[in-house]
Amino acid sequence: MPSAASEPAVQIEQSLAFEFANVVKEAAVASARTMGQGDAHSADQAAVQAMRDAFEALPIRGNIVIGEGERDEAPMLYIGERVGAIPPAGVQYPEVDIAVDPLEGTNLCATGAANSIAVLAVSEPGGLLHAPDCYMEKIIAGPACRDALDLDAPVKYNLKAIAHCLDREIKDLVVMVLDRPRHAGLIEQIRAAGARIRLITDGDLSAGIAAAVRGAGVHAVFGAGGAPEGVITAAAMRCLHGEMVGRLVVNTPALMERVERMGIKDPKRIYKANELAPGKQIIFAACGVTQGALLNGVRFFGEGYRTHTLVMTMARNNVSFIDTVHMYREPKRRGVRLY
Repeated sequence: MPSAASEPAVQIEQSLAFEFANVVKEAAVASARTMGQGDAHSADQAAVQAMRDAFEALPIRGNIVIGEGERDEAPMLYIGERVGAIPPAGVQYPEVDIAVDPLEGTNLCATGAANSIAVLAVSEPGGLLHAPDCYMEKIIAGPACRDALDLDAPVKYNLKAIAHCLDREIKDLVVMVLDRPRHAGLIEQIRAAGARIRLITDGDLSAGIAAAVRGAGVHAVFGAGGAPEGVITAAAMRCLHGEMVGRLVVNTPALMERVERMGIKDPKRIYKANELAPGKQIIFAACGVTQGALLNGVRFFGEGYRTHTLVMTMARNNVSFIDTVHMYREPKRRGVRLY
């Protein structure tokens, strides 16, 4: 039985987790309809609009703390936007902070490549770091690697530590790295240490989740990716008990000013997952847009469509995979093919 102190977290997770699953599902379906058409901007717009509309049905007082760009003049899901249904007279909905990435992997969706997802994380107010729109150095691994990662240590040291925690050799590790010029030196060091690399063109958020899921075939993620995506990944790590260390890449005076305005006093601080997402109440939800290692993509057929959604809650230690067939109408022929 949960303690009295944890009860409010359990209540919020119980009442809202699957509501947020519907939000990412709506975004995934909308963007999946643009899949393979070569227009990343339209794919992202479809996901943003669908996610914003879905929020309006939720019984929450939501505050977007990570959204469609800190510096962009986004028309919706921008940082500071309030979302949620209007409560009836005399009813007060719970207040929550929300971090969203309506379409992680816009280029993946536009080209029909794997591992594009719609994703969000939710906490009580103050439970998610308000990360600036910049890069973040990251190392992500599974629960066995708790307290074993050191962002300032050589790559080989971290690979040895991960291999030791997983009771295997470095040559048995698979490390995911974003295929970017900035990672040329990192890739060289990983290969020199003897580990194998899986280069990805986009989607370091889904890669980070895969690293914490046993059987996904990924043991760690190294490299610099988006800081907002790092916070959402940290929320997932809290639910999965995975390990993550990250540090903001603050390398210009203008960025330093933005970081200070957001209340971050030490830009060189190394964060762990429980500091990037310190909330006691965390919900994480993701829905596959295109086929991926962790989630199936949206599949359309004559009478409807099929979705695959992941929902996790921290206080209740629940991880749910939801495979749902949504019907538009009754099938014309006897039976339904569940593509």
